[in-house]
Amino acid sequence: MPKTNLSAKAAATAIHAFRLRPYLSSDEDGAIKLWQQTWQLVYPKIDFSVRVDWWRQRWRSELVAVATIVVAEADDRLLGFVTVDPASFDLDQLVVSPEAWGSGVARALLTEAKRISPNGLDLHVNTDNLRAIRFYEKEGFVISGEAINWRSGAPVHKMSWRPSAHIRSPD
Repeated sequence: MPKTNLSAKAAATAIHAFRLRPYLSSDEDGAIKLWQQTWQLVYPKIDFSVRVDWWRQRWRSELVAVATIVVAEADDRLLGFVTVDPASFDLDQLVVSPEAWGSGVARALLTEAKRISPNGLDLHVNTDNLRAIRFYEKEGFVISGEAINWRSGAPVHKMSWRPSAHIRSPD
């Protein structure tokens, strides 16, 4: 068997052996790097490297300050993270390393988000991010509104999950 196949097999095994844990401040650089890499892959025409300083500020002031953040890791490698504010139902970020797509990491992070915010979750997803939309629909989310991302100007779907069939916005 070629060495590359062994490496791919080892990587797949490691991904299946991931664990979830609370975010630590020492995860910041890895989380920001992962955010940049995944968004760059999904939207290659946008230069996300010029947004890293802005993202770091947003990460610290808007997400770490108010959200519960859970990371997925395997062998001390960050595979993904989710940010959830149960007071507002806001799931702002669910980011998974492309090497872990389809491995169960995203589903595990989303299941944890539902545990953290058992009364519901709301998120915004770009309307052209079909992979994410399909994933959220499979996980019980419905399109509950339309909006424009005030930062990018891109059209987004508001998607919502509630433990019952009724979609309600938080008061």
